[in-house]
Amino acid sequence: MELAWYALLGLFFATYLVLGGYDYGVGVLLARSGHPALRRAVLNSVGPFFLGNEVWLVAAVGILFGAFPMLEGELLSGLYPAVVIALTGVVLVTAAVQLRSRPAGDRARTNWDHLVVAGSVLAALGWGAVLAGLLQGVPLHRDGHVEGVTHLITPFVAACGLALVGLVAVHGAAFLALRLPAEPAQRYARIGRRLVPVALAALATATAMGLLSEQVRHTVQQPAVAVLLLVVLVGALVLAGGAFARRPGAAFAATSLALALPVLLVGAATWPYALVSTVDPVASLTVTDATASGPTLRLLTWLLLPLLPALLGFQMMCWWVFRGRIDGRAPVYW
Repeated sequence: MELAWYALLGLFFATYLVLGGYDYGVGVLLARSGHPALRRAVLNSVGPFFLGNEVWLVAAVGILFGAFPMLEGELLSGLYPAVVIALTGVVLVTAAVQLRSRPAGDRARTNWDHLVVAGSVLAALGWGAVLAGLLQGVPLHRDGHVEGVTHLITPFVAACGLALVGLVAVHGAAFLALRLPAEPAQRYARIGRRLVPVALAALATATAMGLLSEQVRHTVQQPAVAVLLLVVLVGALVLAGGAFARRPGAAFAATSLALALPVLLVGAATWPYALVSTVDPVASLTVTDATASGPTLRLLTWLLLPLLPALLGFQMMCWWVFRGRIDGRAPVYW
């Protein structure tokens, strides 16, 4: 049961990165959408899904708090700066998107759009740093105390944060190529093709920093699995780059896989540990040690059984109802 709940935690967070990832990718690409009408169309494309995508983050946090009480405290304290950066970005994007149309002037709306861009970059940087911190390990002592926060100031963490920014930008371009009318869709398909080599270069840099990092080499317990998943991630990006021109749906599927894979990579590479200590191997927290008791997991299972189909059903309904390209009449509330 511990493995099932750990996999479920990873699934929910990976789903959030895939769905929220195109929100943040669209936000990053607002910087390349100069005309106000185009910026409005870009935001309209994501409008019906925007807040629903963030529900997966709330659900993932609920699983973390309920099913992994030992992991929750140590993870949040060990990766506190990265979590704060990510959540600051999430809040900025959510607030700025919904407030941008309150003022009547284009200049004020442009300022809100700048906040959307900044928040999107911060969210991607923060979540990339969280994943990097898990793969790098934290200075966790036997008493459960994490010493300091400077362990996150490393080239590997910075490179992973920038790599995730690149991934969400490519993912956002694939989403816009799929959702916008033909002419602007082609514009973002071209942008997406140009961004793929940038994302690959950022990913290569992060990989090189990881290979050079003694902490990462110590934390990774399953190096063969990590290499395999990294190869699949690169393949997904290459496939997306080739599919942008004629098959935007295939490009979007490939970029979705590329955003889900980092979560799978971190979970599989550090197995059987949920959190690896860089100062005391005995203090490292295994998945079994981090999991709640059997009765608690059984209770959570009964609570999850009706909620998971409802969550999946709502997401599928949104995608079905608002499928296809927008025509200027997409329902939004901002």
